[in-house]
Amino acid sequence: MKKIVALFTILALIAGCVFASGAPEAQQAAPVEKEMTHEELVAAAQAEGSLTVYTFTSRGSQVGAAFEAKYGIKTEVTQLSDSEMITKVTAEAKAGQGADIIFAQDSGRVLTELFDTGYVTKYVPAAVAAEIPAQYADPLVYDLNIKAFIFNNEKGDANVSNVWQLTEPEWKGRVQYKDPQKESVGMNFFVMLTSDEWAAKLAQAYKDLYGKDLVLTTPNAGYEFIKMLLANSVLGSSDSKICEAVGAKGQEQQLMGLFTINKLRTAAEKDLALEVDYDMVPFNGFMYPIYTALTSVCAHPNAAKLFMEFAYTEEGWEPMDTLGDNSPILGSSEDTLTIADWEKTLVIEDPDFLAAHRYEVEQFIVSIL
Repeated sequence: MKKIVALFTILALIAGCVFASGAPEAQQAAPVEKEMTHEELVAAAQAEGSLTVYTFTSRGSQVGAAFEAKYGIKTEVTQLSDSEMITKVTAEAKAGQGADIIFAQDSGRVLTELFDTGYVTKYVPAAVAAEIPAQYADPLVYDLNIKAFIFNNEKGDANVSNVWQLTEPEWKGRVQYKDPQKESVGMNFFVMLTSDEWAAKLAQAYKDLYGKDLVLTTPNAGYEFIKMLLANSVLGSSDSKICEAVGAKGQEQQLMGLFTINKLRTAAEKDLALEVDYDMVPFNGFMYPIYTALTSVCAHPNAAKLFMEFAYTEEGWEPMDTLGDNSPILGSSEDTLTIADWEKTLVIEDPDFLAAHRYEVEQFIVSIL
C-alpha cells in the first residue's frame, strides 16, 4: 500500500511540473496582429492626423501633397542628402523622436547603419507584397534609378562598344561623370566593379577587345579599369552640368558622360544632342535602389503605412514617373526598356558587398586622384 501511495505521489508531482512549466509559455505567447483592411488603415491614419517624411528627392514633396489632398493628413516632407539622411535618422533614433518614414539611397550604408542597427524597420504593405518582385521586397525598394553612358550624337554614333575603349588615349579628357567622392551612388558603382563578378567580366571584355590578357598593376581588373578610366576623365560637380557639357552642340570633339538618364527629358528644350550608348559591354551604366522603411521612433505608424501604400499606386507614383526612375511594380511610362531589360546591361548594387569593401575602394580612389 505504501508503494502504491508513493507512486501516485510521484505521478502527481510529475504532472504538476508539466502543467506548471506549460503555463508560463501560454501566458507569454504574443497575440498575432491582425492586418487592417484598407478602410481600417485609413481611419487609423486619419485619427493620427499628421506625418513626417524624409526623402532623397525634391519630388517627394509632390507625393506628400497628393497624399495630403487625398486623405486630409497633414504631411511634412523634407529632402535630405544621403549622408544627411543617415546622420539625422541615427540621431533621432537615439533621441527617441523624429520622422515617421524614410526614402533613402546608398544601399550599403542604409543596410548597415539604419536597418542593422534597428533605427529603421522593415514593412511591406499587403497590396505591395502581392505585386513586388522578391529581390526588391527585403528591404523594400521604392525606386530603381539609372545612370548610363550617354554621348553627344550631333556628329553620329560614338562607336564605343566596349568600356575599355574609354581608357584609350583617343578618349582622354572626353569622358565626364560626377566626382565619386561627392556622390555615394557613384562611389558604390566603382566599388561594385571590384567584385569578383564584375572584375571577371571586365577582364574578359579586355581580352575580347584586344586579344590578350590584361596585365594587372592593381588587385584585379575592376581596380585596373577604375585607375585607367579616372586617368582619362574629367570629374564634374553635378549630373545637370555634365549633361549640358556633353550635349552642347557645335563641339569639335565628341564627348561621353555617365549620368542619370532622366536628363534626357530636357534635352530638346535645352537644344542638347544626347543619346544613350545601349550597346556597350560588359555594362553601359549602373542602377541603384531607393529603400523605404518606417523609423524606430515612428509616432504615426498608421499614417506612415498608408503613405507607403499610396506611394506604390499610380496616383502616388505619378510625380516620380520620369525617365530614369523605375517603380519595381509600375516601371516607368517614359522608358522603352523594362527593369528586366536594364538588369541585363547595368551594374547593380549589392548592399552586403558595398558594406564590406567600400572603405578600401574609397582609399584606393583617393590615392590615385
